[in-house]
Amino acid sequence: MVGIISYGAYIPRFRIKVEEIARVWGDNPKDISGGLGVQEKSVPDLDEDTATIAVEATRNALLRRDVDRDAIGAIYVGSESHPYAVKPTAATVGAAIGATPVMTAADYEFACKAGTAGVQTCMGLVGSEMVTYGIAVGADVAQGAPGDALEYTAAAGGCAMVIGSKNPVAEINHTCSYTTDTPDFWRREGQAYPRHGGRFTGDPGYFKHVQGAARMMLEQMGTKPSDYDYAVFHQPNAKFPTRVAGKLGFTREQITPGLVVPRLGNTYSGASMVGLAATLDIAKPGDRIFVTSFGSGAGSDAFDITVTDLIADTNVFDRAAAPSVEALLADPIYLDYAQYAKHKGKIMVQK
Repeated sequence: MVGIISYGAYIPRFRIKVEEIARVWGDNPKDISGGLGVQEKSVPDLDEDTATIAVEATRNALLRRDVDRDAIGAIYVGSESHPYAVKPTAATVGAAIGATPVMTAADYEFACKAGTAGVQTCMGLVGSEMVTYGIAVGADVAQGAPGDALEYTAAAGGCAMVIGSKNPVAEINHTCSYTTDTPDFWRREGQAYPRHGGRFTGDPGYFKHVQGAARMMLEQMGTKPSDYDYAVFHQPNAKFPTRVAGKLGFTREQITPGLVVPRLGNTYSGASMVGLAATLDIAKPGDRIFVTSFGSGAGSDAFDITVTDLIADTNVFDRAAAPSVEALLADPIYLDYAQYAKHKGKIMVQK
């Protein structure tokens, strides 16, 4: 059975509160926070980008379990904010963990579901026995134009999943996807910030695809929402995943452990994977987890996952060896808007 051998997340310590962004643009902070369900978001340090976040998340995954670097045959990094237009982030991750040169690598782009697309690719390679282990990373330093609605949630962070078939801590029972050409969000080459087609963002984009993939999964597996202990949905804000969970029949209790967006913001390609990591941080053997990602453009990947006994076997896998998502969210350093703009490169300094 192909599954998750290990996992790790990384979130920068820096944060900015929604009310601070609202203060600069003259918006009502209570309306913004109330509407989005987000109080603050993470901000990358001056020397952090998608590559450094992907490396740290992968290193945290490898801290939890001793994985033979020579057996890592594939690395895929999904992101909307790769530091280079032409130069793979995945190769940098491979070099940083000592997995090069006998490996295949590529960078993925599919808005916020590029990371879960990497998981599916690794599942195929492992399942066909082309590689022993594959690593899928979802990481972003998300962009939001100054004054745009996206600026309130576009955050930084990521998660890495080591995929294999030898004694996984969580078996991936099944995956399926739902994809259409829906122009709800895009960024052309050379543009600094993305744009969004307002009326396409909600029902035609997020809700149609998340529900499409989720219902397909339930039908194919012959399950119902109550068969799962936890559920994780892509979280661009807190309102959307809460609403879609209710539409599908999942409870607030099922989604709460993985709903990290109120304190983190939207980490785009890392969002659903970080939510899954937060859930795995507290999961027990036998727990069943339902996951559905979403990427604008548009598509969703759904996963049915069962946690195995090995997640509690410290001789094989040590959750405490790397920081949990909760630990990464703790002890933040808050920035004002000027510091935030400097960290995000919104202020261009002539050198």
